[in-house]
Amino acid sequence: MDFPLHGRSFLRELDFTFDEWTYLLDLAAQLKADRAAGKEKQYMKGLRIALVFQKMSTRTRSSFEVAAFDQGAHTTYLDPASSHVGYKESVADTARVLGRIFDAIEFRGDHQTTVEQLNKWSGVPVFNGLTDLWHPTQMLADGLTMREHAGKPLAETSYTYVGDARYNMGRSLLVSGAMLGMDVRIVAPKSLQPPHDVIEMAKARAEETGARVTVTDEVEAVAGSDFVHTDMWVSMGEPDSVWDERVELLTPYRVDANMMDMAGADAKFMHCLPAIHDRNTEVGLRVFERYGLDGCEVSDEVFSSDRSVVFDQAENRMHTIKAVMVASLGREA
Repeated sequence: MDFPLHGRSFLRELDFTFDEWTYLLDLAAQLKADRAAGKEKQYMKGLRIALVFQKMSTRTRSSFEVAAFDQGAHTTYLDPASSHVGYKESVADTARVLGRIFDAIEFRGDHQTTVEQLNKWSGVPVFNGLTDLWHPTQMLADGLTMREHAGKPLAETSYTYVGDARYNMGRSLLVSGAMLGMDVRIVAPKSLQPPHDVIEMAKARAEETGARVTVTDEVEAVAGSDFVHTDMWVSMGEPDSVWDERVELLTPYRVDANMMDMAGADAKFMHCLPAIHDRNTEVGLRVFERYGLDGCEVSDEVFSSDRSVVFDQAENRMHTIKAVMVASLGREA
């Protein structure tokens, strides 16, 4: 196997070209098929990867650990209680230590600047598992999932993200769709739309790829979408005090059966998870008791329906994260 991205870090989508992003999707599809067929080759035998988590995770941690295991690599998990990073030791000093011990570093946390500092000072590839600004591993998983379910090339596929689009998911879905030549629509209240500079970056990529980019507060823009994406209304680390404002702003953007019907009879629902779609969580129960909403950003009727492909997305986190690591660290046995 050739490794054209050998030694590359994975910090944000815009660091890659159309051909490089497509290569990662193709590699993920190949690795997924090989695993299912029981003929996966190990390209990362004996390598050591540090997993630095400032934010909790189910899918990201599991995906990195299982992907590394499948490929013969070893991981060490460092949560906030297991590391002094940012508290008693600077990011730069932590990076220089980890870079001498590990072959690569994954980071999931609050700030894009942290993952960039790790990349600057460690001397080894660094992989962004999520920051405040970008979520590139999720974008590969979403791209692979849409390619599997669309029944047509991504360049002929449309999707709409509805909800709070200021941070990682809104930004990343906007630019990754533009990179792939897709019809990408961001539907959000004006106060919750992506920053102007991110919209301009997406439009610049769209000029190169032929993508169509729409940012609007009009819910009707969902019409004709092949996929409808959303995310939680309140992110990790945000105070409970923002709930009143978010519920008022975002209830009209809640994904329910009517919105899915507006998208089209064949439209699929996507969510990066976790999702507040019923009363079976502490947050879901509190929201119901306070606001009378049975589920927040999406109704359980949609989430649990045949139109939902969220668990295919979740599985594809592992296959696409594996592709990122193999592309950067892989070597022939």
